[in-house]
Amino acid sequence: MASSTALNLEDFQSVDLMTELLRRMKCSTKPDKRLILVGPPGSGKGTQSPIIKDEYCLCHLATGDMLRAAVAAKTPLGIKAKEAMDNGQLVSDDLVVGIIDEAINKPSCQKGFILDGFPRTVVQAEKLDEMLESRGVKVDKVLNFAIDDAILEERITGRWIHPSSGRSYHSKFAPPKVPGVDDVTGEPLIQRKDDTAAVLKSRLEAFHKQTEPVIDYYKKKNIVANLHAEKHPQDVTAEVQKVLS
Repeated sequence: MASSTALNLEDFQSVDLMTELLRRMKCSTKPDKRLILVGPPGSGKGTQSPIIKDEYCLCHLATGDMLRAAVAAKTPLGIKAKEAMDNGQLVSDDLVVGIIDEAINKPSCQKGFILDGFPRTVVQAEKLDEMLESRGVKVDKVLNFAIDDAILEERITGRWIHPSSGRSYHSKFAPPKVPGVDDVTGEPLIQRKDDTAAVLKSRLEAFHKQTEPVIDYYKKKNIVANLHAEKHPQDVTAEVQKVLS
């Protein structure tokens, strides 16, 4: 464990080095946590995950990003994933779990991880549990971002994004100072192609059919915490902290 703590410190500039050392000192007292965030699109997972990541010194594992990184790095699993995608096939659950298995070896995952967007099915949850069990660990908590479908439509169709920075706004809840324009750069905002009522409807149908059974699967293990995701983000953060304390 000591060798991974010492890893790459020489790569930091002096100011960054001090920041990194302070971060590691803070993180050394944090308990290990392995978390899964579950919730429909627009339920607030993307807002809460960076807060949880920083507070508990976890790494954030988004399977889509990890797949793209593995393909770009041409890892053995990445090469297999690229073959499947090039042939128009879905990447197998075993491959995705294998990529997660690789990712949690990183020093940034030393204290644990947040999984967002996976598992989406009960079969994926079972395969994930098998992999973690082989490492002698398990999922500690599943945060269920529970919210009514009607609230999600208002949230999602009002979202606006600044493409280069990822800053997000909402026409009702967090409007930019000038409509359609980023507060910082003055550049135009865009709406994502899937931030429409029609696309949301199909994504919600998939969520209810495929992913809600995952919540039931983890409920049997007594590790699900239901959050009131319709609340203000600060109130949801307070709920998360209470659940994880």
